[in-house]
Amino acid sequence: MAKIIELENIGKRYLMGEEIIDALKIINLTVHKNEYLALMGPSGSGKSTLMNIIGCLDSPTKGTYLLNGNEVSKMNDTELAEIRNGQIGFVFQTFNLMPRMSTLDNVALPLVYAGLQKEERRLKAEKVLGQVGLADRMTHKPNELSGGQRQRVAIARALVNNPAIILADEPTGNLDSKTSLEIMKILGQIHAAGNTIILVTHEPDIALYAKRIVRLKDGLIESDELNPNQISF
Repeated sequence: MAKIIELENIGKRYLMGEEIIDALKIINLTVHKNEYLALMGPSGSGKSTLMNIIGCLDSPTKGTYLLNGNEVSKMNDTELAEIRNGQIGFVFQTFNLMPRMSTLDNVALPLVYAGLQKEERRLKAEKVLGQVGLADRMTHKPNELSGGQRQRVAIARALVNNPAIILADEPTGNLDSKTSLEIMKILGQIHAAGNTIILVTHEPDIALYAKRIVRLKDGLIESDELNPNQISF
């Protein structure tokens, strides 16, 4: 199976006042197309830093990062922004929706940056909203939706550019257990349709939806194992 992410000797160092923090020491990780991977680790383990590097929100201090064969570890901010918008779909715990925009316009926003015309943006946004079961909520604002519906809007927005990777950061963190199950079911359907999913979570029961679980500790990969108990629908 083709490799989509190749991290080689990745490290990230921060300067906090006069103190040097090695958030990531040495990370070697390969992710193949259509994998479903969970990143786990306690606070301070480096999983958020690793997620930011994989998502091209931050650059490593050392090492090489290949995304679909392209070296992104040395790209400038403009090039990274293009990669983020075109190849990575983000789903955040806090939804990150624009409060004054309709559901449809929130989902279509990445297509504005991609330069698509209004009618094409509308058609693409309508299609993915249908996929996540929100065809009847297109004109609603975020404050008119439940938490689960808002997260589904965020998932639709992540999907609208047909990205290579869906990066989900604690996607059920603000949701009750029933709604969390609905969101994980949608992510499972997205994976079954061919997307690569990287799930960042501190919840063991949520990590069980992934086929592979990578655990971080003190800026290093502590374990990288297939999950024999993967939950499927």
